[in-house]
Amino acid sequence: MPLNQPRSTPDATPGSTLSGEGASPLPALGPGPVVCVGETMAALVPDPVGPLATTGGLSLAVAGAESNVAMYLADHGVPVRWVSAVGADPFGTRVLAEVGGRGVDVTGVRTDPSRPTGLLVKDPGPSRTRVHYYRRGSAASALGPGLLTEPAAREAALLHLTGITAALSASCRDLLDAALAGPVPVSFDVNHRPALWTDGTAPDVLRDRADRADVVFVGLDEAQALWGEDLATPSDVRDLLPGPRLLVVKDGPRAATAFTAGGPHTVPAPRVDVVEPVGAGDAFAAGFLAALHRGEPLPRCLRLAHLTAAAALRVPADHGPLPSAARIAALLAATDEEWARLTVPEAGGETAQQAGAAAAAVSGSGARHGTAGQG
Repeated sequence: MPLNQPRSTPDATPGSTLSGEGASPLPALGPGPVVCVGETMAALVPDPVGPLATTGGLSLAVAGAESNVAMYLADHGVPVRWVSAVGADPFGTRVLAEVGGRGVDVTGVRTDPSRPTGLLVKDPGPSRTRVHYYRRGSAASALGPGLLTEPAAREAALLHLTGITAALSASCRDLLDAALAGPVPVSFDVNHRPALWTDGTAPDVLRDRADRADVVFVGLDEAQALWGEDLATPSDVRDLLPGPRLLVVKDGPRAATAFTAGGPHTVPAPRVDVVEPVGAGDAFAAGFLAALHRGEPLPRCLRLAHLTAAAALRVPADHGPLPSAARIAALLAATDEEWARLTVPEAGGETAQQAGAAAAAVSGSGARHGTAGQG
């Protein structure tokens, strides 16, 4: 049964929680890679972290929602490909080296000799990080539906796109629409970036695309900003978006709820000592998709999403180190009570005894230790 068959509306009972070990929420994906499609830019980040206007220096990194997801999927051992375009410039070279160096297949990325690689500059503040974009006319803004006919995209088991792509250009929006109408299942992160939507069309455009995707990620606060403050609960968002077979609503540092035809499943977020929040949403999506790709039940999908997001929250860059595969396996298998007590970073870190106890669970799970360190 294909993933993107016609969908039915779930029974979204407010407050219902499922923490048991049920079947995987969706049929098994095909043998191909997860293919993430979208723009990645060079990024200038204050170093040390602080306001841009008073920083003593800038470090060069790369930033892109879809490539962030791809890199974390690679960390989790999922076969993954990033497909896009960069300029024939040093920034494009840096982007390809960084993303490819993380274990992501970048052979489907085109180098455009006539358009530049996009650039962003981060401006961290006491309550949030502002981002200044310099991406108009970039190489990736010229992407279009023809990309989906190329082997790099045709071989996908799952396509992952975001609302950012819909904002870049008319051809990029056509690309998203063609993906949603095509035979390959689509994961869609709403990923609303207000600075990219100066014409006021974001609420209608993003709601329409989200409701046509197979798997959707959206923040509760994001949904409220887009579609109204009366969306007080995750179930309200589900009522607004009945189309996706799997809708994940993130409620900040509190919890995340996944809705399927079987009802809602809620998993609380661990407490995290936050360094910088940008990139955590992409990490969350990657963790969820990694567990989904392995056929895990929804509670484990949500737990791995939270753990991966915590890795991003703990560093000033978009990409932080995951816990070891053994520790991840132990946390996915923890009781609800043990999970509810989790704080990241964990006191005392991971002991040899804990790692050894989880080793059997890791072998054969498909997970691997992608990045050293304790998240």
